[in-house]
Amino acid sequence: MLASVLETPWLGEAEVPCRREPDLFFAEAPADVEAAKAVCQSCPFREQCLADALERREPWGVWGGELLVAGKVVPRKRPRGRPRKHPQPVAA
Repeated sequence: MLASVLETPWLGEAEVPCRREPDLFFAEAPADVEAAKAVCQSCPFREQCLADALERREPWGVWGGELLVAGKVVPRKRPRGRPRKHPQPVAA
């Protein structure tokens, strides 16, 4: 799961947020994903974590404060289920 990041030499014994709640960073619910992204904001290894995850093409999860799906950064997680047949208009 997070072994690829947590066992890297540059991390050492540092206390990082993902060690406290690792499951949050692979959550299904969009609200949990946003919570994980918020937790990453205070991490001193955020940039290195994201760079390494992109290099490894991590298939999913929150890495460095960004959501990755199929190895690419996406803005937000789509909720489960089929999209609406007739989408609601977006208020400007």
